[in-house]
Amino acid sequence: MPDSRAARHRSPHKARTKSPVQRTFVNRDGLRLQADEWGPSRAPTVVLMHGGGQTRRSWNGAAREFAASGYRVINFDARGHGESDWPADGRYTLDALAHDVQSVTAGIPAPIVLVGASMGGVAALHVAACGAQSAIAAIVMVDIVPRVEDEGHHRIQAFMRAHQDGFASIDEAVEAVAAYTPNRPRPSDTSGLQSSLRLRDDGRLYWHWDPRLITGPHALEPPQFGDPLLQASRAVRIPVLVVRGLRSDVVSDAGIAEFRGMIPHLQVHDVAQAGHMVAGDRNDAFNDGVLAFLRQHLPIDAIVS
Repeated sequence: MPDSRAARHRSPHKARTKSPVQRTFVNRDGLRLQADEWGPSRAPTVVLMHGGGQTRRSWNGAAREFAASGYRVINFDARGHGESDWPADGRYTLDALAHDVQSVTAGIPAPIVLVGASMGGVAALHVAACGAQSAIAAIVMVDIVPRVEDEGHHRIQAFMRAHQDGFASIDEAVEAVAAYTPNRPRPSDTSGLQSSLRLRDDGRLYWHWDPRLITGPHALEPPQFGDPLLQASRAVRIPVLVVRGLRSDVVSDAGIAEFRGMIPHLQVHDVAQAGHMVAGDRNDAFNDGVLAFLRQHLPIDAIVS
């Protein structure tokens, strides 16, 4: 799924944010993960984890807003995406993604909140369910639950499998995205989309992610993780928020109800006029919902002296 540029929600009471500091994390296999860090180093940390086929740039509006609200933010490209390395073995399993999260959060003091969209959301839940990182204080899952709707899943897969021969121009890529997101206005500025593409030697533009994410033998597929992740989520005791786009064809009321059966304390924030790519569709409403959750469970004044 391509990145999009969304309007930043502004508040007159927010601190001014500086440009992010670029960081490189290295996982246990030597894979390099590129990241941006925003905000004060002593504050509670929000780790942003984008969805499959996106890059960390899809979170830029949210990262600025969270940092301006006083939180430390680490926004990283997942393996095989953006400026991070592609794994030699093409492994994109939940375990692999979880190990990468642990590499990014190692050494960061508690509390840490994981905010993950789609692929990033299930990875966040897997980390919390395994209990491998005790500093994780809460998680936010953006338009994802363990059991997703087949229609939405198949539509995403069809989009990601299409155009594997690339695009002749940025205009072709814009047309492809417009067909996938018909309810969203076409962007007047294509720089956000251009950051999701790379120019190869053949002169064509290709998505900035490893195609083995969906075609390889170690791809991450919902039918594989639904039941195991649901059962594992019984062990999650920390606060959990699902941010759902009310136009989404991925997360249904039934999926929410089944998830709440495993996590009774689950909170849900519905965003009207937003589809699966909630932060891209309604960045202002997304930020408001997540910040309300952060302030409820990790109020900065109570943590940072």
